[in-house]
Amino acid sequence: MNNNTLWSLRLGYSVKQAETIKKIGFKKFLEQSFSTKFDSKIPDFLEDSPKSFQELKEVRKTLVDSNPEAKKELLKKEVQTSFEMKAWWIDKMYEDEFPLREKMTCFWHNHYVSTFQKVKVNYWIFQHNQILRENALGNFKTLTKKIIQSNAMVRYLDNVDNRKDKLNENLSRELLELFTLGIGNYTEEDIKNGAKGLAGLGIGEESAVYRKIFEDNESFVYFGKNGNFKVDEMVDIIFEQPNIPYLITRKILKWFIYDNPKEELVHYYGDYFKKMNFEIKPLLTKIFTEEFAKNNAGSKIKNPLEYSLQLMNELNITNPNGKLIAYFIKEQGMDLFNQPNVKGWDGGNSWLTSQVFLQRNNVADLLCSGKNFSRGNKEYDANTMMKQNPNRQLNVKLNWDKEGNNKQIITELKNRLLFQTDATTQADFEQILKYDFDSKTEGSENAVMRLFNFMVKTPEFQLI
Repeated sequence: MNNNTLWSLRLGYSVKQAETIKKIGFKKFLEQSFSTKFDSKIPDFLEDSPKSFQELKEVRKTLVDSNPEAKKELLKKEVQTSFEMKAWWIDKMYEDEFPLREKMTCFWHNHYVSTFQKVKVNYWIFQHNQILRENALGNFKTLTKKIIQSNAMVRYLDNVDNRKDKLNENLSRELLELFTLGIGNYTEEDIKNGAKGLAGLGIGEESAVYRKIFEDNESFVYFGKNGNFKVDEMVDIIFEQPNIPYLITRKILKWFIYDNPKEELVHYYGDYFKKMNFEIKPLLTKIFTEEFAKNNAGSKIKNPLEYSLQLMNELNITNPNGKLIAYFIKEQGMDLFNQPNVKGWDGGNSWLTSQVFLQRNNVADLLCSGKNFSRGNKEYDANTMMKQNPNRQLNVKLNWDKEGNNKQIITELKNRLLFQTDATTQADFEQILKYDFDSKTEGSENAVMRLFNFMVKTPEFQLI
């Protein structure tokens, strides 16, 4: 696997961008990836979902007044809308010419976790996702301020219950432990006092707002500073702490390149990040260009999205069923908008348990034979009311050199799919595509598809 292919996969979800990287160079490719715009339009599937606080109150009143069946239907409709949103996002990841913004949005999505299961308002989850997308390549401090003041976040981390004389420390704790500094870089007193500064910050129309009746306006000490601090001032103080850059640089390295990054790399890039005033583009540029030059293929297990979308792209599947993909990656432990807890998906080895590997092999068999993900799954059908038939036959087609001999075709596919192979694996490939292989004979396409299917079920294909 050459570097252009490897980094097309790392900065996106397939090898689609490999030729572009080769043609314009890696630095230019990064510049174009950073300059992508995003669509701020509210998707049609949210048309009937409550958007204002007033609309939400009316829906809640309807739920209270409804009979059990009507209440069940209203809740079911919102669950279906949530699945529409997952499919909408997967389509963006799959179709974007430069998918780095979406990949960073997904990174932040797993950093600043807010789940539909807890928040229960699709529009707030959409707003949260759009804040991440808009600021995905901007400034870490700015993004932190905006996301902490999103309706989804104050609802998810119970700050709606945080008020003077009855403090809730959840948001204050995760702001320090999971979002910025990491364990060991703050005190319990900072958490308790931080909750005072966040008291009264609750649901607003477009973003969270302080409600005077619930605010705590007494002075408190926060990281050695005394004052009556509110959320923006608190974040400013947090970003003055010496260990602020390292939690996030460690997570970025894990998301893109290394399941187990070396601490010296974490601190090296973290120091640069701080020097750049927490601007994300310069950090990513430095990380990607310097790591591009290194021999580091095979250092990370593909997450379910990376695995699924690469497979779909290799098979040239057009208009894939995003809902089926969403359901499959949920089964793999990567449920969009519904992480298992505030820490998010663990990543690393959790992406390749024996069960996950078996599921991946099963779906590879399905797709290579032209069948869809989760074919005919009744539970899925009932939960999502799919518009596309999961049992429709897919038109799958592999690209390969029709003039090549068996070894040339094997090499071509290896360069696209695998970071390395040994002599035994090579012999297995040549056993499937034998020395007398002839692309002009009937059944040659099927033979190459059998080879492809075998390759994507190797442990090597699970790595990036």
